[in-house]
Amino acid sequence: MSTLIRGGTVVNATGAVAADVLVQGEKIAALVAPGFEVQADTVIDATGKYVIPGGIDGHTHMEMPFGGTSSADTFETGTVAAAWGGTTTIIDFAVQAKGTSLLSTLDRWHGKADGNCAVDYGFHMIVSDVNDTSLKEMESCIDAGVNTFKMFMAYPGVFYATDGEILRAMQKARETGATIMMHAENGIAIDQLVAQALANGHTDPVQHGLTRPPELEGEATSRAIALAKVTGAPLYIVHLSASHALDAVTKARDTGQNVFAETCPQYLFLSLEDLAKPDFEGAKYVASPPLRPKEHQTELWRGLRTNDLSLVSTDHCPFCFKDQKELGRGDFSKIPNGMPGVEHRMDLLHQGVVRGELSLERWVEISSTTPARMFGLYPRKGVIAPGADADIVVYDPTAEQTLSAATHHMNVDYSAYEGMELTGKVDTVLSRGKVVVDGAGFHGGAGHGRFLGRDLNQYLI
Repeated sequence: MSTLIRGGTVVNATGAVAADVLVQGEKIAALVAPGFEVQADTVIDATGKYVIPGGIDGHTHMEMPFGGTSSADTFETGTVAAAWGGTTTIIDFAVQAKGTSLLSTLDRWHGKADGNCAVDYGFHMIVSDVNDTSLKEMESCIDAGVNTFKMFMAYPGVFYATDGEILRAMQKARETGATIMMHAENGIAIDQLVAQALANGHTDPVQHGLTRPPELEGEATSRAIALAKVTGAPLYIVHLSASHALDAVTKARDTGQNVFAETCPQYLFLSLEDLAKPDFEGAKYVASPPLRPKEHQTELWRGLRTNDLSLVSTDHCPFCFKDQKELGRGDFSKIPNGMPGVEHRMDLLHQGVVRGELSLERWVEISSTTPARMFGLYPRKGVIAPGADADIVVYDPTAEQTLSAATHHMNVDYSAYEGMELTGKVDTVLSRGKVVVDGAGFHGGAGHGRFLGRDLNQYLI
């Protein structure tokens, strides 16, 4: 089966060129000069549109247990929503519970995802129990195609790791070439601030932000970087939200240290003001790290331009407002942490192009190419080139849309971006050569997505 995408502008991280794209089966077969006649079974008209590699969301949480409930998107509903938004690969997190093994955890997450995903997927591993056995099992995870290991400086009693435990895991990462991912917030200090706020009767959702100040994200980020320097391990800071943390990452990268960081759309477009919305509406915006005052947004956009921030993922972890976020009425510390976003990442980042914050090529780079390289999927993913998987998005840069829970496909009862008007919209999506989204609707289904065993981070020096 062959498909020709004709008349569009092919945009890779390295540049844009007018070209047609020939797909044979699941692979890109050729880029063809405009006007050159090629026969194909199906022709897609991309006139006036961009032809870009499918998005790669390197940070999602489908069916994630948290605080007595679970995130609302299953691997099926979440990957369907991803496809609607032009994301053709997700990398989710297998969550180790204390007292369990990494390999049994990975098996459980395979049981959740295998046969249920509409787009391709991989896993990171959350390490919450550092001991001789789990450190040894990191090697087996790498053999199984999972070579990124997330740890937490937050959530004492649940995921929290001591500096000594982090040091040991980093030593194993240095030995194996794996990358340690870090949730960098000072959880010990945060817990004290939370307890003090509640004791003083401060229970509204905005307190979630006020008790997790940006200075404590900056401190933890600096500490993680120091531990990585001592051990020589690669370090990847997840969901960076604050200029304080960005300053620490920038300084480390300027010295040549293998330190990388992502940010998320919510930190680029939303702020502490949203957390402060009255009548418990602010609960919709509770995530960790929290939304910051608006002045942080300017620094994050700068970080994306200068590559001090390497890419943008979503930290997609949706909890419905009704019956889930409402668990925290009267106690902000019980509001499930997480927000929906997997469907809108590509469109939101395109606003950076519209506003002059990002070049067209940088848009593709931070949403597809860099995650492919960072997480060992390039050149199979993240590029429009012969031999790559035919994960392709035909994108209309002039289409107008308004985001709303009434029209999104995520399994959650609110939109964090309700009423936001955007310029640019996904037109057609191919996943490994199959049209899964077009103007007629969704044509994919559970089981199309395949597990991706991943190579090591390609940016390590």
